[in-house]
Amino acid sequence: MLKQAMSLTEAYQYCMELARQHYENFPTASRLIRPDLRPAVAAIYAYARHADDIADEGDASPENRLKRLEAWELLLDRCQHKEVDHPVFMALADSVKRHHLPVNVLHDLITAFRMDVSIHSYATVDELLFYCRHSANPVGRLMLALHGIERPAALGASDAICTALQLTNFWQDLSIDLPRGRCYLPEEWLRDAGLDSQQLLDGRTDAPIDPVLEQAIAYTTGLFREGRALLPYLPMRMRLQIAATIRGGMAILKAVGRAENPLHQRPVLGRLTWFRLLTPILFDALTPPYRPRREAL
Repeated sequence: MLKQAMSLTEAYQYCMELARQHYENFPTASRLIRPDLRPAVAAIYAYARHADDIADEGDASPENRLKRLEAWELLLDRCQHKEVDHPVFMALADSVKRHHLPVNVLHDLITAFRMDVSIHSYATVDELLFYCRHSANPVGRLMLALHGIERPAALGASDAICTALQLTNFWQDLSIDLPRGRCYLPEEWLRDAGLDSQQLLDGRTDAPIDPVLEQAIAYTTGLFREGRALLPYLPMRMRLQIAATIRGGMAILKAVGRAENPLHQRPVLGRLTWFRLLTPILFDALTPPYRPRREAL
């Protein structure tokens, strides 16, 4: 008996179900996302989720994971020109066409996943930012594309927020990443404090880590502040979400700074903290930074 071809509706349903099962920080499930955009967001998430699973599959060799990522990226290219019998690429190809999504940033995500396989520490801040440019910034640019927002200033502010979120996640997850052999604090910051990444990975901290974390927190906080310039470009639904994202990210950075030992504990935000953030979030959403009327495209 011939296998019945999957419909586009079924492909989107597959992506939505995957998003519901594995939702983390990607804004797929948010009620603040316009209902008509949620299927496309789910398709993007499913594409990234599958690639992340390939890169993070512990039992496979690095060579095998890189080959599978290459095959996944080939499907991305192929689905732009002909139908691919895979629910993720059926839905993704339709979303790209329907919403004029930039395919280049979908390729950027694969670059980041390749780096996850082969790179576990970074010598300089610039190297770390290169990773963030491919791992985090594409998410923001895709969300802006879904909303038809293309101004360069908005894209730049979005990049600042997304990079800040990625870095915040790194500083929050030191106690998780270091035992797994990953150190995202740049060597140049560690060297200034008399440390190196191998000491952290081995659990040998002869010098205090506080100065490095203070530098990391200050740098990341600056990016969040820079990213506030995005708010006036956004529709209210999305503005509320991004205002909450910025405030929440900065609160996590403060929690990292207050943690007794962030190398051995993961700071989190409690309900009381989020409750206290409600008023600042609403204030930011309702009174966004001024945007000049005659801004160049």
